[in-house]
Parts: sequence; structure tokens; C-alpha cells
Amino acid sequence: MSQRRNTLEPANAIPEEQILDAAYELLLGIGVRRMTMSDIARASGVSRATLYRRWSDVRQVVAALMTREWARLGIAAQHGEVDLVEELVRVVRQVRAHPMLQKIIALDPEVLLPYLVRRKGTTTTAQLGTIEAALSAGAEQGTVRAGDQGARAKAVLLTAWSFTLTGPVLAETEAELTALDEELRQLLTRYLAP
Repeated sequence: MSQRRNTLEPANAIPEEQILDAAYELLLGIGVRRMTMSDIARASGVSRATLYRRWSDVRQVVAALMTREWARLGIAAQHGEVDLVEELVRVVRQVRAHPMLQKIIALDPEVLLPYLVRRKGTTTTAQLGTIEAALSAGAEQGTVRAGDQGARAKAVLLTAWSFTLTGPVLAETEAELTALDEELRQLLTRYLAP
């Protein structure tokens, strides 16, 4: 955890990254449920009022943190520049192994529930746009079958989520996870083939 600063600074003087870094360390240390806005404020060296001006509760801070972390691992495939299937398999493996996701699943899996059954988050919207653009570019180049690429992007993302979140439940060893990732590669390759 970052050390408490001697003086508290106004909200606009504190970089968001400083607060999110502190929240990240707290999440890894104690989980989401045990984390409070006071903990985050103290760890990042800001007042609670400053924190509340940016986010209304811990869940909003964690949502911003998840957006940041997943964007860092984001799909690089845009406009056919990168093999979309390989990128998706890479992202699935990296997100699945990410310490933050592992801690959330171990201690606070309910944090993920709204994103799975109620609403799209910012990251989901961005991922869908990236996947759809890559699929459309692939269709123009003849490497992806023609059709509704928006619907196809949703199917691809749902498949990737399944392998990310449920894969470790079905595969008990790293070798089994690697084999599942190969199945994901084959599944997507065949699904997208023209």
C-alpha cells in the first residue's frame, strides 16, 4: 500500500491513478467487501470528501479500477492489424490469471454479478466495439465470414467470458487450462471462418 501523505490535497490535485493504485492494493490485501471509502482515502492520501466527489461508494471505485485494469490488457486487434483469435486467447489467459480477478473470485464474486446479468460496463462496450471493428475488417479482407458483425462480436465476447470465468472451474491444472485455451482457439477460428 502507498504510504499516507502528510497533507491532504484538493480533489483536482490528486491524480486518479494514485487513488486507483491505492484501491488496487487494498483490494488485493483485504478484498472488496472489507474495503471502505475511509480505507481508500487514507491509503491514497486524500480526504473522504475528495473521494466522495469522484465516486459515491467503494463499488464505483472498484468499477473504475476494473475498467483500468481490463483496458490495460485490452484487445489490440483493430482493423485486421492483429489476429483477433490469438488476441482473444491471450486476453482470456491474462485476465483469468490477473491477481485482481483472482482475489475478487476468491473473496467477493458477487462484485462481478451485475456485469454478467444486469448491465454492460464501460469495458464491455469498448471490447464489443473493438471486436466488431476487427470482425468487419476481417470480413472485408475475406478472413471472417460475412454477416451481422455486431451480433457476432457479442457471441465472441460471451464465449471469451465463459472461458475466462468458468474455465478454472472445469480445468483443475494449468495443463488442462492450456488445453481449454486451445479449444477456445479452435472454436473461434471455426466460428469466424468464411
